[in-house]
Amino acid sequence: MSVVADSLRWGVKRRTIVSDVSLRVAPGETMGLIGPNGSGKSSLLRLLAGLRKPASGRVAINGENIAQVPRKALSRQVAFVQQSAATDTNVTVADVVRLGRTPHRSALAGWSEADEAAVTHALERVDMASRRRQAWQTLSGGERQRVHIARALAQAPQVMFLDEPTNHLDIHHQIEILRMVRDLDLTSIIALHDLNLAAMFCDRIVVLDAGTVRACGTPDAVLTQDLLRDVFRVTAQISGPAVGDRPHIRFSAE
Repeated sequence: MSVVADSLRWGVKRRTIVSDVSLRVAPGETMGLIGPNGSGKSSLLRLLAGLRKPASGRVAINGENIAQVPRKALSRQVAFVQQSAATDTNVTVADVVRLGRTPHRSALAGWSEADEAAVTHALERVDMASRRRQAWQTLSGGERQRVHIARALAQAPQVMFLDEPTNHLDIHHQIEILRMVRDLDLTSIIALHDLNLAAMFCDRIVVLDAGTVRACGTPDAVLTQDLLRDVFRVTAQISGPAVGDRPHIRFSAE
């Protein structure tokens, strides 16, 4: 599914956090959102997912204005994976993933074979099927993120929004999670802090600064020395053709 935003604006009281943002995400594309702290990445992601209502502008998914789509119907199309989630409840991995089936079930409906098949398939896609009976509290950070994504996949979405899915993970799990998301064959929009991870795994990148779009394009077109200096206030060297169209950034310690 495609995602199209036109002139989105949102804020809190008198403070504008997202200002006149327009973007286009093609079906099957992985789009990265990057920017300094406070640039509006998380707020924009929630506007795109329909979790917040813009003060003005619109979001269309597959050509349909999401403001006119009932919440439950929208939840069957899109899934949102937040930075982290915790629970003190004694639940298993499968219990957590089963929550993703909520948009597909009526209040009085029993658990169906189709629901169980969706949960099993979601766990298989994130390589966690063997952990389905394991207690949630015993999982590592990387494993929990996999389960969060499995819960989102159990919704059977066509678009996935991820807010810093690699936050607090070591580099191995960061790469593992983003490779898995990229290989899911969904339209994905991911807010990221790490610029090199964005360059490695995103088809295109949107750079936000103070709630506005400063640049949008392929990683090699967007991640330039001038932009990094102007937006992130850092001095960096960008690698050349050795890595093809996936630039690598080396930051100066000076």
